[in-house]
Amino acid sequence: MLSGDGMQKNNVISFLASEKTQEMMTEELSWCMREKTPPYAKWQAKDGDTVITLYESGKVVFQGSDADLSSDFWISTEKINSGKVDVKNSASKSDSNKKNIVNSKVYYSSSIGSDEVGTGDYFGPVVVTATYVPKDKIDFLESIGVKDSKKLTDDEILKIVPKFIKEIEYESMILSNKDYNEYYSKDLNLNKVKAILHNKVLFKLSSRINNYDFIIVDEFAKANVYFSYLKESSNVVRNITFFTKGEDKHLSVACASLISRYIFINEFNKLSKSLNIELPKGAGEKVDEVGKKIVNEYGVDKLKDIAKLNFKNTDKIKNL
Repeated sequence: MLSGDGMQKNNVISFLASEKTQEMMTEELSWCMREKTPPYAKWQAKDGDTVITLYESGKVVFQGSDADLSSDFWISTEKINSGKVDVKNSASKSDSNKKNIVNSKVYYSSSIGSDEVGTGDYFGPVVVTATYVPKDKIDFLESIGVKDSKKLTDDEILKIVPKFIKEIEYESMILSNKDYNEYYSKDLNLNKVKAILHNKVLFKLSSRINNYDFIIVDEFAKANVYFSYLKESSNVVRNITFFTKGEDKHLSVACASLISRYIFINEFNKLSKSLNIELPKGAGEKVDEVGKKIVNEYGVDKLKDIAKLNFKNTDKIKNL
């Protein structure tokens, strides 16, 4: 594998540097710093066959055939300065990382991934997103804390997504609850709706991206079932790799999850504001209580526009 500099990328080593180590590195490597730096990086330097990047988060990344040699001195320095250092090495992942990065060939590839949110919420739309993450963006995304949206709070998602959304290619689709209720039937269940939406965003994105290694979908149905949902669809994307917990297999799925949630939160807040009622997420008892309030104020037909009528909450609200 070659980097943009044409050098062998045998290894990627990173650790979180203390302020003191950052100051020492900045002074020591000032002679070989590059004019241009990646997004959210303080600086980037090239020392021999190794590219060294210090991110605003304090994460320092060594990439290249001599990454192990170049990083040794600074790892030792960090141990002296802070007393401890947590080193991540792509050549020899720790046991905890191996649990998540099952296939490094997939994780460190340039790939397209898709994921959806909103399917478990009575109020709010269904949002599906596909993103393209090239391998040279992986370190940057890791440095700003990109992970599955279920592992982050809504406030954290609202802060992190603007940091990367302009740095990657993506396609999103929003299915309003009004449209959801029109389409949903015995012949068009939730998983079929999801499959159709995933296929649409994947087709749009893959049509303009040529240099991807994989297309990854966070598995919600087995491959044969997924494609059976699309038998009446046109432009079916078939070269898909299905993974459970896809957000751990490649950051494209994690980014898709985050962007989908980001859009969902904003749409959800707009809906709450339009009703002048703070809507609860999910499908629990609070949803039933607020649903009753909405019906009393706006009438039962209002649920057709703002809620997923096939949920059991609908009958509970009507009974209330």
